[in-house]
Amino acid sequence: MGAGIPADALRHSALVRREAAADRGEASRDRQAETGERTEAALDRNNARADRSASAREREASSHDALTGAYLRGAGLVELERDIARARRTQQSLVLAFVDVDGLKEVNDSRGHAAGDRMLLEVAKTLGAKLRPYDLIVRFGGDEFVCAISRLTMAEAGKRFALINAALAEAPEPGSITIGLTELQPHDSPEELLARADAELYRERQRGNTPLR
Repeated sequence: MGAGIPADALRHSALVRREAAADRGEASRDRQAETGERTEAALDRNNARADRSASAREREASSHDALTGAYLRGAGLVELERDIARARRTQQSLVLAFVDVDGLKEVNDSRGHAAGDRMLLEVAKTLGAKLRPYDLIVRFGGDEFVCAISRLTMAEAGKRFALINAALAEAPEPGSITIGLTELQPHDSPEELLARADAELYRERQRGNTPLR
């Protein structure tokens, strides 16, 4: 091997081969490093997505009632302000319903809080089933809900709640609700709208047979 080839040429050829092998080894290490960086970047992206999902779940838990799944009062009032702004921007109607669960205190006292919780859950489920997916449902107090319903007249909203009461009457543990309805006026604040719906609820109780509490 190498017969007739000058020694310098052989040494140079061997040096070139070693340098080429070293270059290939370095390139392989670079590729491995790049692969590791891409893997690490992918893990970082997955971790970031998981963090965002966890954060979204935490926000969801902090804004929704654990029992009924309805908005809690604070978060619900923020959503109500958005609904009011949207109704004014689009020049569409907005009906607010103040909903009181009839006889919840009596159920808690006579049958226990577990029965009262079942009644609240049934009311919330029926509201969600009979109203539209984008209608706002807020658990406003212990036995009170507030619902904001867009693009319906007062009469149409009243028919929806009549269906809700009919469904509650046929539930395994029958219940009922009393509703105060009012419509958004041009200069209403959220507080004024809520106060008017609450006053309508009181008048409904006076007109009906449900005892005032």
